[in-house]
Formats: sequence, C-alpha cells, structure tokens
Amino acid sequence: MLSRIFPFIGWFKGYNMAAFRADAIAGLTVALVLIPQSMAYAQLAGMPAYYGLYASFLPPLVAALFGSSRQLATGPVAVVSLMTAASLEPLATAGSEGYIAYAILLALMVGIFQFLLGVLKLGLVVNFLSHPVVNGFTNAAAIIIASSQFSKMFGVYVDGAEHHYETIMRVVQSAIHYTHWPTLGMGVLAFGIMVGLKRINPKIPNVLVAVVVTTALSWGLGFNHDTKASVEAIRVPAVHEALIGFNATVDAMDALALERTALGKQMEEAKESGNPLAILDIQHGQNVIGVKMAALKEKAHELRTELRETLMSGVEQPDGGLLFFAQGAVPDGMSADGRTWRIKVGNTKLDAASLKMMGGGAVVGTVPSGIPAITLPSLDLKIMLHLIPFAAIISLLGFMEAISIAKAMAAKTGQRLDPNQELIGQGLGNILGACGKSYPASGSFSRSAVNLQAGAVTGMSSVFTSLMVVIALLFFTPLLYHLPQAVLAAVIMMAVIGLINASGFIHAWKAQWYDGAISILSFICTLAFAPHLDKGIMVGVVLSLLVFLYKSMRPRVANLSRTEDKSLRDATAFGLKECQHISLVRFDGPLFFANASFLEDQITERLMGSDKLRHIIIVANGINDMDASGEEALSLIVDRVRSRGLDISLCGVNEAVMAVLERTHLLEKIGRDHVYATMETAICATHESAHRDGDEDSCPLTTVCRLA
Repeated sequence: MLSRIFPFIGWFKGYNMAAFRADAIAGLTVALVLIPQSMAYAQLAGMPAYYGLYASFLPPLVAALFGSSRQLATGPVAVVSLMTAASLEPLATAGSEGYIAYAILLALMVGIFQFLLGVLKLGLVVNFLSHPVVNGFTNAAAIIIASSQFSKMFGVYVDGAEHHYETIMRVVQSAIHYTHWPTLGMGVLAFGIMVGLKRINPKIPNVLVAVVVTTALSWGLGFNHDTKASVEAIRVPAVHEALIGFNATVDAMDALALERTALGKQMEEAKESGNPLAILDIQHGQNVIGVKMAALKEKAHELRTELRETLMSGVEQPDGGLLFFAQGAVPDGMSADGRTWRIKVGNTKLDAASLKMMGGGAVVGTVPSGIPAITLPSLDLKIMLHLIPFAAIISLLGFMEAISIAKAMAAKTGQRLDPNQELIGQGLGNILGACGKSYPASGSFSRSAVNLQAGAVTGMSSVFTSLMVVIALLFFTPLLYHLPQAVLAAVIMMAVIGLINASGFIHAWKAQWYDGAISILSFICTLAFAPHLDKGIMVGVVLSLLVFLYKSMRPRVANLSRTEDKSLRDATAFGLKECQHISLVRFDGPLFFANASFLEDQITERLMGSDKLRHIIIVANGINDMDASGEEALSLIVDRVRSRGLDISLCGVNEAVMAVLERTHLLEKIGRDHVYATMETAICATHESAHRDGDEDSCPLTTVCRLA
C-alpha cells in the first residue's frame, strides 16, 4: 500500500552503488541538455528565459518521485510551451507580469486536471485525442514552432498578427528590409555545431557545446551592444513625429481600456438589476470602444513598424555619447561608428529621455540568481474559467506525449507502466512546479531518450537533474547573460525537427482513408488557425467523433457464404455465390439505439430482394452489447420475417446479449430451438427445411461454389 502512494520506494529494492553511479551520470547528462533547452522553450511560451530553469527544478523531481516510469524526463517541452503561449496571448502581453502570473496559474490548473484524472483512474479519457489528430497537430505545431523563431534568427522585430502565417509574412518583409547578419551568423553557427556533433558522436551534449561556444564568442566579440539615448540625440525628424504619434496612440488606448473596464462593471450591475435598456446602452458603448480600439491598434502597429524599420548610424561625441543620423545621411566631417542602430519598441509608451538603442544582437540578459520562492499562485476565478478548456487540452496533450514516450521506454526496459500513476506524477509535478514559479511541463521525448541512453536505472536520475538545475540557478546564472537569442532559437528549431513525421499521414491513410483525411485536415486547420491552436485540435476531435458515430450508426452488415477453404466469408468482398433459400447475415457491432433501425433496413432489403428466401440466420458473433432500442428492433424483425412466412434464427450469441434476451423474454419469442451456438450448427439445423421442395441444384453453404 505504501509503495502505491510513494512509488519511489520501489527504486531502492536491490539498489547499489553501481546503479547510483549510473543514475548520477544520466542525471548530469540530461541536465546539460535541459538547462539551455528549457530557456529556449520558456521564450517559446512567451516567458523570460530563466523561467525555463524554474520549470526544470521541481517538475522533473516530483514527476519522477510519484510517476511510474523510471526513465521519463519531465520539464519544458516544445508543444506544451507553444500551447501555453497560444492560451495566454489573448489575456496579456507576452513576458509581462500579468502574463507570467497567468502562466503559473495555468500550470496549477493543468496539474490539478491531470492529478484528478489519475486519482479517478480516468486515464482512458486521453483516447479522445486519436492518433491521426495528434499526428496532424504535432506536424503542424512543429512547423509553427520552427517558423516562430525566424524573427530571432534574423534579428528582426515585428508585431504578431491575427494569424501565424501573417506574422511570418511580416517577418519575411522585415528581414528583406534589414537582417542583422551577426545574429543570423550566431544561429547558423549553433546549427552547425549541433548537427556536426550529433553526427560525429551523439553522446556529446551538442546543445551545451553550441551554447558555450556562441556565448563565449558573444562575450568576446561584443555581440550585444545596447545603449540609452534621449530623443534629442536622434537627428531624424521622422522618428520624432512617429514617436510623438506612437505615445499619443498608446495613451488613447490606455484611456479606452479604462473606459472598457468601467463599462464592464456597469454591465455587471445592469445584469444584476435586470435593466434591459441599460444593458443595450452599455453593449453599444462597448462596441464603439471596440471599434476605436481596433483602429488605434492598427495605427500603433504602423507607427511601431516605422520606428523599428528606421535604420540609423551612430556618431560618437567628445563626451562619449552618440548622435544618431539616418543611415547614409551622416553629415560631412563626421564619421559613423560602423554599426546599424535601431530603436527597441514594445507595446508601452517610449521614454523620450531614455530610448533603448540596439547596435548589436539580442542576448538573454540578466538572469536572477537563486531559487524562486515557493508560494501558492494567486487565484483569479475569471481567468481560471477562461483557461479551463486550454488547461484540459494541454493536460491531455502533455500526458499523451509523456505516456507515449514512457511506453516506448518500458517496452525496452521491461518495466511495468501504470498510466494513471503517471498522470498523478505529472499532475503533482505541475502543481508543485506552479508553487515554484513554473509554467506547464510534460515528459520530453529527446531528454528521455538521452536519459535512457545514458544508463538511467531509476527516477533518481531526475533527482540529480533537478539538483544540477538548482546549482546552476545558485551559482552560474551570470554566465548566461551573453547567450544570444538566436542560439536559443536554433536550439528550438533543432529540437522540433524530430516532431515532423510525414510518414504518419501515409500510415494513417493506409490504415483507413478517413483516418488519413482527419490527420491531414487537423494539420491544415492547426496551421490555418494558428496561433489559436485549440481550434485545430477541436476540428480533429470533432471529425474523429463524427466518423465514430457514423461507423456506429452504419456498422458492417455482410452476407456470408463458403469459400474454397470451407470457411464462411463476406460473399460480396470475396465474390462468392450465395444460397437462394438461406441468408446468413453477420452484424458487426453493438446493437443499440443509433444503429437499430439500420439492421431493420438491412433485413428488409434481403426480404424484398429475393422471393426464394426461406430462412434468415443472424450471425451475432459481432454483437457484443444490446440496449432496449436494439432489443425492440430485433423483436420487430422477428415479427416482420415470420409474418411473411419465413423463419429466422440467431447464432453465436454471447453472454451479455443472451442475458438481455432472457430478461426481456425475447428468447421465448424467437424460440430457444432457434438460437444456435455456432454458424455451422445453425446451417446444419436449418438447411433441410429451407431447401425442401427448392429448385437450387447445389447450396453454396454446403459446397464450394465461386462465381466465374
């Protein structure tokens, strides 16, 4: 009993120093991959990079202690990070305090959802996400994740559009206008190191080597070169006009936001008082504000783009300060410093006295040292209600990723895997992780593979991984300052390449054409709706359910006849001649309200299709269940068949269906002597009476007879 509550107790049965050493080495190896990778994934989730380290501290430790897999490496992963960003984008600006608080709250909700599923042993709910849907979504997500890093690779800044493909078009346009070549060079170098080392020796932590080399180059070459300047130092009149216009637009948007908040409170009061006229007036006011806000957002986007795309040259002054002129317009007698300078523009007002000027590439910057305070996330009921569907989707997607990895490893190690216990482990990992400032985490395929290959014996390897992250947070964060953002982008792009699996579409199509179609449609819809990824998943789930309902409503109904090897097969599929007097009908599926009338229609077709038919045998081997509607339909079929002077029998009835027949007394109506154990028994018992005075030369059910 104790080992069920605390699964990690089982680690220490037969545990020795050799196993301890193997776990320590594996944990250290995974940490070398996890630390840079987690920082990259945090930025994919819209969080500051160091929050990836927070998500790599408690979740791996707790998930390993309370999960059932001994090699599963938990932490930030690409798909869950992308889903986190998609979930929170409508609520707050990425990287803001509110956004971070909502991400931590989302991790808590995901953890609670997973924990409850595990405790209630509802792990099977994950089956609502069929493999074709997950395949289509994962392939689309990999493309979205990789393309979302283009802006960091090219060193450009753009506003996010309503659709992901529109954002990418903006990135391409901005990159054509200006690409920061040192930034692109850092990204390409990181790619080259990772790919090269992976081919030379996969055991070398290629991600860590790429990070160390590029960070050292960044520090040594002065890759990052930012400064502060007042607007008076910028000698470009167009910049002054755009800056004034941008700040005025932001002020107007802030004022409208306050009005909208006030109207929201008035709406609540009007609904409580039940005043319909007041509600209509407030709704009109909200609509007007919405239209004005949309116009202001578009204006702010245009001005922000103008400011970002203004390229300037810097001229050093005797006092060490810089003057900035439009590129190519430096006055005679002055010499530029050789850098291309740009203004860093966000969503907030620009401080005219202290503008951030970028003359180099972007780096991670300051990473706070120390372990985050362990506190319960602040709860906001309205936000939680909004996040419930996203938390459910992330929970299921994250668990599917984790359990599929765990199953693959369990097949190699031979260990027992409990999906419900794994849900509990993942849930507790996210719950306690949220208390440690983590955003949603899950099992990682790449890091789990590293863990297994490094020789991990138990979950103690994840304990060592968490310990290494703690050490990094305490002592090594200053070393991360000069890590180029382009390198983190390259790490992400390298990691998601493995998620692209085109053969999955072909495999699904070969299994069933509709599975292939669902996979392709899920892929297309996810790409089209991005960044609203939940819509792509929901389309796939709905299509899967519709196919399931259609198949349930119209199960396969086959007329059986005998083949050359004496077995009974589908006459239509095998091109077999059927008996004129006996119809051997097999129904494949449960007989219930959704398909009961379909069986009636099929039997009626056979009655109308042959005037020589004398006996119908319903092969019930495939009927594994029957409800009241199915029983009623079967009773009507018996009445209809016998009212036409024909007879009807059943064969291969299982225990569950037989119990229904007995409880409803339908068995007496059919006749116990008309219910046979096997098809052969039914044919032998009915053959003579059905063929008496018949004109059939040879019966296909008793002799081999194939159509020419």
